[in-house]
Amino acid sequence: MLQTVSLLDRGDILKARVFVTGVIPIYKICKPFSGMVNTRKKIVSDISSDIPVEAAKKTQKKVFGNPLPQDDFEKEIVTFITTVVSKMGYDISVDVMHREEKKIELRLESSSSAVIIGKKGRNLDALQLLTNVYAGKLGRSDERIILDIENYRIRREESLVRLAYTTADRVRTSRNSFLLDPMNPFERRIVHTTLNDISDIETESEGEGLFKQVRVKYKGFF
Repeated sequence: MLQTVSLLDRGDILKARVFVTGVIPIYKICKPFSGMVNTRKKIVSDISSDIPVEAAKKTQKKVFGNPLPQDDFEKEIVTFITTVVSKMGYDISVDVMHREEKKIELRLESSSSAVIIGKKGRNLDALQLLTNVYAGKLGRSDERIILDIENYRIRREESLVRLAYTTADRVRTSRNSFLLDPMNPFERRIVHTTLNDISDIETESEGEGLFKQVRVKYKGFF
């Protein structure tokens, strides 16, 4: 069963599709309500009610190749993800896959990976969004956290590159524009970047909110 959680931020409704169990739906874990800045804080507060929250601002020396959490901040993030997914009735394990300055990539493993990913990655995106909100609650809003499971992000990127080229060929042949399905900012950036250097093709984003559509257009040679 699927529920939709609305995150209201500056008047825009961001609909994050998230998965639920038959016992504990996600809306009972994070109760949506209207607001601006306080909305995201409330959502994370509801989810993390049984997680000890201590701002992990103290920087410690990290071993970049170590999959285990290296400081209090990473431990809090791993605990948060584990708690959220467990509350929805799914097993999960979390390792640190890659570290960069202001960026952490986490690898998730679960026997219910297909459900966690969701249709076109919607569930994984929702979980990643909430995790980044929680990072801000810990005082690390400048830290970007990427979640991946079964190399979905890599496979999705390859799929989007193929889609971009295929759509460009279709537009060039028909001389008509073509509107792709709604995508998150990361996915749209892949399409824009892929077609950026093709002289007779141009792209632009259309719509409002988090998930916008990319229009691929023919512009000819100049």
